[in-house]
Amino acid sequence: MTWNNGAVRTPDQRSFYDAVGGHETFVRIVGRFYAEVAEDPLLRPMYPDEDLSDPAARLTMFLEQYWGGPTTYSEQRGHPRLGMRHAPFPVTPAARDRWLTHMRSALEESGMSAEHVATFWEYVVRAAHFLVNTPDDEPPKPSLPIDTTGTASVTQ
Repeated sequence: MTWNNGAVRTPDQRSFYDAVGGHETFVRIVGRFYAEVAEDPLLRPMYPDEDLSDPAARLTMFLEQYWGGPTTYSEQRGHPRLGMRHAPFPVTPAARDRWLTHMRSALEESGMSAEHVATFWEYVVRAAHFLVNTPDDEPPKPSLPIDTTGTASVTQ
């Protein structure tokens, strides 16, 4: 995988977005992710609306744009400014790890190749660590093991 004009590209110069199946793949990942978030007692309160469809649409647009798909996110919302957009929420290490637990689960069920999952995972781990803005009182206890190296194999 290489960067080309701001998008991750595969060796055959397709965008990562296209290589993993485009829009349907990102909808599947985000749908699975938010299905788990909806049941999470730590993360769910961070979403004030009862319906999670708006946050899911925003995350889908953001991820698609980041991985070389449509630029709808920036067209509708401007620069991502992830730190600024997450500043109002107490993103603790425990919340980060729960978020990563749910994203890992979604990636493992995405249908992407192990190489694509590892590439995607490496990015979301970095982004999740960047967004922590509030300390925890105790070490986090994720419900699934979190591989922060991006080298974990995908289980089927």
